[in-house]
Amino acid sequence: MLPLVVGGISGFFTAGAVNDWYLTLNKPSFNPPSWVFGPVWTLLYLLMGWSLYRIWSLPASAQRNKAISVFFIQLTLNFFWSLIFFRWQAMGVALIEISALWITILWMIQLFRKLSPSAAIINIPYLLWVSFATALNAAYWSLN
Repeated sequence: MLPLVVGGISGFFTAGAVNDWYLTLNKPSFNPPSWVFGPVWTLLYLLMGWSLYRIWSLPASAQRNKAISVFFIQLTLNFFWSLIFFRWQAMGVALIEISALWITILWMIQLFRKLSPSAAIINIPYLLWVSFATALNAAYWSLN
């Protein structure tokens, strides 16, 4: 639930730019229709929340606490990417930031795998989507 709330807050702060500035950009040929993003991110945030719950429910340990910390680092990076790209319109900075997000998601998955393989696997679609979003970010930066 927490990731869904974070995503909703991020969306609230970027909605104006998405409906104005973003629509004026040159789009790459592989850009999906706008309606795809809402359902995909909703599903990904729900999966993230479920995986966090799986890890949080484990007995307290240094390994569990580290995994939870990395989860919150990636969630913070996720939140700020939207602001950097859409609200502040800094596509180059957003590309650097989403690259850090990708690395952090991979790190999180590795930590989760040691504690709960299912919590790790459920984040593979997230990693794949952020890989696609990174390519989109790079294409937007190149085209604009």
